[in-house]
Amino acid sequence: MLSKILSSAIYGIDAYIVEVEVDISRGMFTYSTVGLPDTAVKESRDRVMASIKNTGFDFPFGRITINLAPADVKKEGSSFDLPIAVGILNASGFIKSDRIGEFIILGELSLDGKIKPIRGALPIAVSTKANNKNAIIIPVENAKEAAVVEGINVYPVENLPQVVEFLNGNLEIPPVSVDIEKAFEEYSIYDVDFSEVKGQYHVKRSLEVATAGGHNIIMIGPPGAGKSMLAKRIPTILPNMSLDESIETTKVHSIMGMVGDGRVLVAIRPFRSPHHTISDAGLIGGGHFPMPGEVSLSNNGVLFLDELPEFRRNVLEVMRQPIEDGKVTISRASGSLTFPANFMLVAAMNPCPCGNRGSQKECTCTPLVIRKYLSRISGPLMDRIDIHIDVPSLKFRELSEEAGGERSEVIRERVKRSRDIQLERFKKSKIYCNAQMSARQIKKFCHIESESRTLLEVAMNRMGLSARAYDRILKVSRTIADLSGMEDIKPEHISEAIQYRSLDREGYL
Repeated sequence: MLSKILSSAIYGIDAYIVEVEVDISRGMFTYSTVGLPDTAVKESRDRVMASIKNTGFDFPFGRITINLAPADVKKEGSSFDLPIAVGILNASGFIKSDRIGEFIILGELSLDGKIKPIRGALPIAVSTKANNKNAIIIPVENAKEAAVVEGINVYPVENLPQVVEFLNGNLEIPPVSVDIEKAFEEYSIYDVDFSEVKGQYHVKRSLEVATAGGHNIIMIGPPGAGKSMLAKRIPTILPNMSLDESIETTKVHSIMGMVGDGRVLVAIRPFRSPHHTISDAGLIGGGHFPMPGEVSLSNNGVLFLDELPEFRRNVLEVMRQPIEDGKVTISRASGSLTFPANFMLVAAMNPCPCGNRGSQKECTCTPLVIRKYLSRISGPLMDRIDIHIDVPSLKFRELSEEAGGERSEVIRERVKRSRDIQLERFKKSKIYCNAQMSARQIKKFCHIESESRTLLEVAMNRMGLSARAYDRILKVSRTIADLSGMEDIKPEHISEAIQYRSLDREGYL
């Protein structure tokens, strides 16, 4: 007897419908799975057999063939356990339902028939709606995440007998509903705040400018100066996520199984801080069956690279293209996958290998050692970082201050106003912030008067600023002017932007 069950699988950050066809015919017992299954899918045989037997059903003996269509796309994961089990029970006569084809069914089975959670519930729910299906049977732990998508009924299930009774019409399972606005508000609260950082007012200002214009930034300072503490609070001053951004970010986290903790959405800006020993595949994404890396997990948020010179050079170099394009494409023999990677890069480093250069402690590094240390970061990567800022050690007077600085929400409001100005400025183009301006757009939107031009010329000549600093200064000046609510770039804006090019100053290396 032949049975057809609809399921779904992940491809990139999207999902597609999979037909699980089960055929049981007479003959010696065989069990084969076709349709490019990976090892986890092939191993479903033993899980499905044990689950069916241990829940009181008779497992059929004969020639059992499982086909996963489309057969030319590789299937991976354990989410096909439940649809395969349902197909076998339907073909055996234990499930007698004319509406079995109305449901998208997914779930991993344990040996006692319990249904375990899966990855990618949100993209699967989006795909279900896109394919004009309106019902999905999914593990109870994934139900709220899938219910974020309006227009489909999400039925949470805990075990195999419950699914059988539901499909036979002997059990009512109410669909799960989620108040998206309430959930979005509930999960959009940050645990940290900029007011907790004492001192470092100049650095805080530079971070405000960076977030206002979408500029990548690098902080240079000795250990303990507060670089990591400041970086962790950058997401709190970025504009609040929109629902579309939240869903896109949640899809990436969902296929990695990182939503969890009862959450249904990623409603705050992601902050990812990989260790410097990470591989290029871990940072960019990859694997035999490509999965997103840290640059995609930080999509719509912040990617923080602490101790930047300690990262392997080849790892940093592969990050250059995602910074430019806002996406990363991974090519394999079977095809190419594209993951979103629209993030703000925040890096931190010591001024020298020992970390004491420029601090109250004695630096033991020779000029040659310092130059070699700083040269680990390539010029092309530095070209993509608009702001360099020194982070000095805090003095006791600053540490002992009881009053904190501005709260994140106050800074965020200024950043949002600046971003709104930029959205209006670039509404006819494909960019949305000052950091993404091309040379032509810089010429159009960053016009400066003679006084500002003279100031910039003097700074470049006297401070030995490099040629690559010129465009960056103009971009950052445009952002500073936007924060001030001014249409024209003034000398004070140029002056402030010049201060944010520490690594370009002559003699720094």
